[in-house]
This record gives sequence, C-alpha cells and structure tokens, in this order.
Amino acid sequence: MKQFLYLIFFFLIFSCGTASQAQNYKTHKIKQGETIESIAKIYSVTPFDIYTLNPDAKNGLKRNDVLIIPNSKIVNTEAPQAVIEKELVGFKEHKVKRKETLYSLSKMYDVAQEDIKKHNTFLYANNLRKGDELKIPVYKKVLTVNEPKATTKDYTVLPKEGKWRIAYKYGITVTELETLNPGMNEVLKEGEVIQVPNLEKEAEKPIDDRYSYYKVLPREGFFRLKLKLGLEQEELEALNPELKEGGLKVGMILKVPYQAASSDEVEAEASSDLTQSITNSDTKHIAVMLPFKLNLVDTDSILDTKKLINTNPFLNKSLDFHSGVLVALDSLKKMGVSLKVDVYDTKNQLSEISSILRNNDFENVNAVIGPFMPNNIEKVSAELKRYNIPVISPITKNVTLTENVFQSRPSEDLLTEKIVNYVESDSTITKIIIIADHDNTKVSNDLKSKFYAASQVYSRKDKEGKDAHYILDNDIRHLLKPGKNVVFLETSHAGFISTVTSKLNAYITDDVKIILATTNMNDAFEDDEVSNYHLSNLQFHFPTISKMYNEDDNNSFAKNYENRFGVSPNKLAVRGFDLTMDVVLRLASSEDLYTSVNDTPLTSYVENKFAYKKKLFGGYYNNTVYLVKYNDLKIVEIED
Repeated sequence: MKQFLYLIFFFLIFSCGTASQAQNYKTHKIKQGETIESIAKIYSVTPFDIYTLNPDAKNGLKRNDVLIIPNSKIVNTEAPQAVIEKELVGFKEHKVKRKETLYSLSKMYDVAQEDIKKHNTFLYANNLRKGDELKIPVYKKVLTVNEPKATTKDYTVLPKEGKWRIAYKYGITVTELETLNPGMNEVLKEGEVIQVPNLEKEAEKPIDDRYSYYKVLPREGFFRLKLKLGLEQEELEALNPELKEGGLKVGMILKVPYQAASSDEVEAEASSDLTQSITNSDTKHIAVMLPFKLNLVDTDSILDTKKLINTNPFLNKSLDFHSGVLVALDSLKKMGVSLKVDVYDTKNQLSEISSILRNNDFENVNAVIGPFMPNNIEKVSAELKRYNIPVISPITKNVTLTENVFQSRPSEDLLTEKIVNYVESDSTITKIIIIADHDNTKVSNDLKSKFYAASQVYSRKDKEGKDAHYILDNDIRHLLKPGKNVVFLETSHAGFISTVTSKLNAYITDDVKIILATTNMNDAFEDDEVSNYHLSNLQFHFPTISKMYNEDDNNSFAKNYENRFGVSPNKLAVRGFDLTMDVVLRLASSEDLYTSVNDTPLTSYVENKFAYKKKLFGGYYNNTVYLVKYNDLKIVEIED
C-alpha cells in the first residue's frame, strides 16, 4: 500500500500547479476500530470510491495506515466555514520611493497587489516607478461564519417513482439510498419525503424514457456486461460518463439502449397497484379475439358439445381463457371503469380474421387481446397498425414484434437468465453440480460455461448405448461439499427426476445443505412418480412465467371465479383474468397502452406480472419472470 501511496502523491505534486486550489484528494490516517463504511460516511463518499483508490484496503485495515480519500460530490462538508469579507472604507495616499515594489507595498498596507492595481489602473500597462502617486485602498475586515450545508436534503417522491429512479438521479446505488433512509418502505408512496445526497441541481441525472436501465449485479465486469448486453465498455461509458471515473459498482444503475435489455433490467422495486391510479374515465373499447370454433358446436346435443370441449384444444383453451376475462370484466365494472367489449370467434382461420376486420369498425378500439396463434396475431396487427391500435398476444412464445404488438408471455431465455443470475449472486454457495440426461447435454454445457468450477454428471447408459436415466451414489456423493450445494437437474424424464431427488435427500446432513434447481420446470417434475416431499426438502428452485397462487390466501379472484363457475380456475383462466385486468387498468391510468409502459414499469396480479420493454425497431415484450421455490410443500416466490 505504501508504494501505491507514494505513486499517487508523486502524481499529485507534479500534476497540480497549485495544490491548495486543485486538490482532488485528501488523506485519512486509520484509527483503531474504524471501518471503510465509517470512514466513507465521514467524507460523504461511498466505500467503493475508497476501494478504487486503495485496492489493498480490501485485505483489511491497519491502524495508522493512510488512505487516499476522493473529494465528495456532495455540496458541502459537515464542518462550519469561516469567511473573511472585505469592505472598502477609504484610501491612503502613497508616493512611491526608491526600491519599493507592488509586493512590498502589499505587505506594508496588508492589501493584495491586485487591489492596488485595480484602484491605480495605469499599473496594468506600466511598471511601478519612483515618484508614482498611488491610492492605497483601506478595507474593513468582517469575519462571517457560514453554517454548513447538510450532506443530505429532503426529496419528495414523485408519482410512480421507485427507488432505482431516485438512486440513478442522484448517482448512488439503491443500497446507498436505503442507508440514507433507515426503515424505508419497499414501495415508495407519492408525496413521501426521503433523504438524498445534497447535490447541485445540475449534477442530478434525469431519467430518459428513450432508454432502459440496468442494475449491475455482484461480480459483473465490463466483459460480462458485453456478453449480456452486447455493449462494449466504450459504449457503456459514453452513456454513463461516471464509469470513466469510478468504474462499475455493484447495484449502480446504468443507462442502456432498449435492445440491450435483459432479464435483470431495472424494474420498479415493487409492482404498481393500478386500482389506486385510475385517472382516465373515458369508456375503454376492448376487442377480444379467440379461436372458439363455435361453428363446430352442435348446440342440440349436450353430449357432443361436451365431447368437443374435451377433444378440441382451441375451444378448450378459448373457454378457459375467456372465463378469466369475464371475471376480470366484472371486477373492473365494480371499480367504476366504463367498458365496451367485443368478443370475436376467429375460428383459427386467416379468412375469418379478414372478414372480422373488414365488417367491423375498429378505428376507435383501444386494444385487442388475441388472437392465440402467431400468424393470426401478425394478420391483425398488420391491419390495425394504421390506427396504431395495440394488439396483445396472450399466450404465444414467439411472435413477430411489429410496432403495435405486445408479447405478454415472457421469452424462455428469461427463465434461464433468472435462475443463473440468482445463483451467481449468492456468495454463500460452496459447490455447484450439474446433473443432466443426454438430451440436455447442451443445457449442461451452457451452465458449465456460466459456472466454470461446477461439476457435470450425466445419466448412465444401458448396454445398447441408450440413456438409462439413472445415476449411482458414487456419481455425486463425493462431489458434495460442507456448506450450501446447488444441484441443477436438467431433464424431462420423470423417472430420472425421482431417482436423483431421492438420492439427494439421502445425502442431506447437518453439514451438507443441498438446494435443487432447474432452468426448465416441465411436466415431469409434477409427475406422480416424483415426491413433493423430496422437492420440498431440497427447496426446489425454478423460474416460471407465472407463480401459483395459494388457496389459503385471501384471493378474491379465486372466490369470485368459484362462485360463478363452480370450479377452481386453471392457469389459462388466471391468465385471462390477469391480462385483461392489466390491459384495461393501464388504459385507465395512462393516456394509452404505449405511454403506460413508461408510466407503470411493473404490475402484478394473481399469478402473472407484466413489465413491458420496447425493442429499438419493433414492438413490446414482457421482460419479467418469477423465481419460486418449494417451501413446506407450498410454492412461494423468492424475493431477489
């Protein structure tokens, strides 16, 4: 550390012509019991700022060692400042004698040379000469003690403003904002007064809605951000000039282009409750397009109708989804939202969609929910683009995102990113093991590239070289370490899941903790062959586009649904409810669906949440998924 200090001091001496005026650093001698955090608080800087100039400090602090402290960006220090002010009260006459100079006269009369020249302007063009008659200013000196400006100031939370927006505005991390406000609520309320750094107004950074914002995760450097966001260090620095001075900080908010968004893009710290934000009282005109195929239904035969419902996947899904829509419409009407709703049967045919669009007036429709299939969505969006009417894809994974398309179902890539980023951020993990069958070799290798120290285990093969979907005790037992072990299981084979989870349960001890995880939660994990007790004991972690509501929660939707239809809602019914609620409430709380994307970054309902982001050249995609785990035989959300 001493060599580093000498180098800094050497640089400062020769790079600052007048150190007292241009000094950018100060020094601090470490006292007994001091920490980086306590020192940072004294000088109104962050611990990261100190570590940047003193990298050896990460290895521990020693008494009497000297740290280099950067100047704080905060307006003033905590100490009062005394200022001597001068008041001109008159002049003295002075005739210049031999050998007298401006310097000697300034010392004689205790005035600055510049003050003498200011009142004897001929001295700006001529040298001082013997016999010159001067007017020497006489000042009355007044000592003024200025009270110090606080290092923080009050800030009133604006409508729909979350922690990350305020942290970005004042150039701090969310954690630092929370440190300034002990006991701060997770959800900030409009009008709430909090403390922020006392920066000059011009130092505050505005939120630019043309960009997205990304929170830096632990152990993320420029190389990892390049892989994740596709942006070079120079591009990030151009958008975020503070990176050139302080580098990357964990938790800092970066401005990035829309197309660079990832699953960890900044969201509001908690979802917005739009039921409390209804401001647009105009009647909302909604169109719902679903492939009922009612032309195939024989209304004279109850038996045939029941059979068709059970065998026709389009009719089955459409009825389930539409049942959720109906409950949502009831709830919205009770809230006082004025609605006009048209429901169309597309029959899953492009010709029928063309007929619907041709024979009905869509010009004043606020939004269209549906159809289901990608080619049908593309047809509707293309026809309605001239009216700038948003078309929301309800369940489709892959749809062409033209300017007026909203893909409400998150992409599969987000699921993998969610669980990988969660595991990466957990510094308490001692070992990562990847178990996979041979159909998931690519998934295993992709995980290995993320966790280079992880061990890979594949299912055994039979004599014919086919996957036998089992492993032996010796395949994994010796890999487990004392502490927390995370085991990824990548397979769609229920028998393999049953075998692996049974063995992992047997390996749990007081010293060896095992967490099961997967990037692909498929039906095999819910097979009767797989023990829920084993999954719960292993705290099974997985990402999902929708969480499962618990029946013992006070869930008004589930109760209303059961009262109306006599059965519990399935996932499609819940999605129909959640999506309809979100679309209509966004329209009722913003000018239109497009502006709601910025007005309301994140919403959540019974099982689904929505955080739309816009592609640079294209439409909108839902950029948020859940991370959940088994806990006491229930599936609960992990707050990450």
